[in-house]
Order: sequence, then C-alpha cells, then structure tokens
Amino acid sequence: MILYFSGTGNSLAISRQLAERLDEQVMPLNRAVTLDVSHERRVGLVFPCYWFNAPRAVTELVPRLRLSEESYVFIVIPCGAQAGNAIWTVRRMLAAKGIDVAYSHKIRVPDNSAVGFGRNPNEQVWKFDCYAGRLKRIAADIAAGVRRCHYAWWGAAGALCALPTVQRRTLPMFTPAVDTDKCVGCGLCAQVCPQGNITLADGKARCGGNCTQCLACVHFCSHQAVVINSKPTPKAHQYHHPKVTVGDMR
Repeated sequence: MILYFSGTGNSLAISRQLAERLDEQVMPLNRAVTLDVSHERRVGLVFPCYWFNAPRAVTELVPRLRLSEESYVFIVIPCGAQAGNAIWTVRRMLAAKGIDVAYSHKIRVPDNSAVGFGRNPNEQVWKFDCYAGRLKRIAADIAAGVRRCHYAWWGAAGALCALPTVQRRTLPMFTPAVDTDKCVGCGLCAQVCPQGNITLADGKARCGGNCTQCLACVHFCSHQAVVINSKPTPKAHQYHHPKVTVGDMR
C-alpha cells in the first residue's frame, strides 16, 4: 500500500508509478488514517517537502496511522531540489510509535512553490526525463527489500524554517487568499484542496485557517482568482502534473 499527500499531483503521480512497478495500491494519506493498515506487509509514504520539512498536513496525519512493526515502511519525497528534514521528521514520528523506516529516497520534480518567487514551474518539466532512472532504481530497491535511508539526516535549514518566529514571517508569503473580484464561485479550488480548507459563501470562495501551503488552489483555479502574497499567478505559470487531472485530485 502506498499512501500519498499531494497538492498539484506530483506525489500522486510518483505513487502511481511506484505502485505499478511494485504491484501495490495507492490511497490518500487522509483516508488511510481512518483505516487499519497494520495488515499491509509493505507501506510507502509519498509526500512533498515544504520549507525544508514535511507538510504540516503530513505531520498531523502520520501519528494517527495504524501500522505494524513488522511492515516494510518506506518514504519517497518528490521535491524541487532538497528533501530538507522531511524524511528525518517523519522517521522520528514513526519511531515514537515503534515503527522503523526501512528505506527512503527523494526524486526531483517541478517545484510548484516556484510561483511564489515569480518563477514558472512548467519550465522544470525536464526533471521527469532526467530522474526517470532514479524512480526505477527506487522501485527496484523497494522490491528487493533494501534497507537503507537516503536523505534522512537532520539539517540546519529545516530546523531554522521550523522555528515559530521564522514561520510567522515566511508562511504568510505562501498562504493563498481569494481575490473576490476575480472569483466566479465555481468551487474548483474547494474540490482540489486536500485540507478541505476552502468553502463557498455568497458565491465566492473563502480560505480558512487550515492551509498547508500546497498551492493546489493557486495552480488549478481557471480564473487565477487565488493569489499569493496579494499577487496573481499568470496562467502560463500554473502547474499540475501532466498525468494528473482535476478529477484525480477530488
């Protein structure tokens, strides 16, 4: 079983590719916490790295997982460049539950947070071909039951970004808001939000206080009505994995 958390489809697509090679099934992490998956002999966690660490949604859900100490647990991080402390953080959480992570790795994908810096994630699609070989090797390692954790160390950058004072200053820069003048109330942003953080009121979308900065709403809004730091995202800069549809995210 491969459990994933995904905002723009990168983690979902990687999960599907691994599942195909490993003859596994995929399931959203937020659904898995409502089930008992302790009977699974192999459990994978696939999630992105945000701010040099695991997304808040992941760190809130992982402690609720019901896993077996006998399961072969692995972590794969799709990321723009660095895995940060994402693997280290989740390994510690699972260790506290008596669960050992047998294997971990990262694979580079287009960085959906690039729009926050004014860059175009679609200019990074070259990463798919460049890192296709690594994905095959990761799947082969997992199939063989290799026990080795790559990119699982603690890093100062991840620790710094996790400081409350730093987060209070930086996270608002990447927390979406709705431009009500542009919003047509289609509800698409609410449908793709993995946190259920967006609601409709009086024909307009509204962001709540449970955002994990995945930016799904920013990238999928067909009217560019969801802004970051008060700045709209050009349509040409909106990104989602080319093999993942809106329907897949619902």
